[in-house]
Amino acid sequence: MNVYQATVLFRRVLENPQVTAESDFFHAGGDSLLATRVLSAVAREYGVELTFEDFLLAPTPAALASTVTGGPR
Repeated sequence: MNVYQATVLFRRVLENPQVTAESDFFHAGGDSLLATRVLSAVAREYGVELTFEDFLLAPTPAALASTVTGGPR
């Protein structure tokens, strides 16, 4: 998963085209239920199982992409 793909995923789940690579998921209107949709999509589309805690530590598209690829946050 790259930053662009993570940003598109956030935009799709949040139904918010204004989301950028540095947008905080929760500040952009996300909640725990929508976060589970992101986690499910990451698992399904990229084969990476993340916990809700992982997501809380990486709440932006850029941070999530880095977490999925194993890079620094």
